[in-house]
Amino acid sequence: QVRMVESGGDLVQAGGSLRLSCTASRLPLDDYAMGWYRQAPGEEREGVSFMTRSGRATYYLPSVEGRFTISRDNARNTVYLQMNDLRPEDTARYYCAPCGVVESSTGRSCSPLFPSYWGQGTQVTVSS
Repeated sequence: QVRMVESGGDLVQAGGSLRLSCTASRLPLDDYAMGWYRQAPGEEREGVSFMTRSGRATYYLPSVEGRFTISRDNARNTVYLQMNDLRPEDTARYYCAPCGVVESSTGRSCSPLFPSYWGQGTQVTVSS
């Protein structure tokens, strides 16, 4: 059974940095666009960043633009999210997923393809 495995979350002070990692067994991540999502308590899951399959295009939630960077290492079957200048409002559980790019009147997003593949996520807590 395929499951995404996220790691790298931690408790950090505001202004700090973390690098999240995402991998999966029996699923070649370079076959897909990949997205990072987060969910804070009492909130809906939101897309944070995604990268197209080719890696040539990336998208960021406006509130993380310039602070977060998504990347992928196909040789390691791993996708990363480098998070700098963290803020308390970044506190959430972070998940990764293969996704499909969707164009709409409000812009471009990346919709998770396989709901059954969600992993347990990794907790990021930013203290003020």
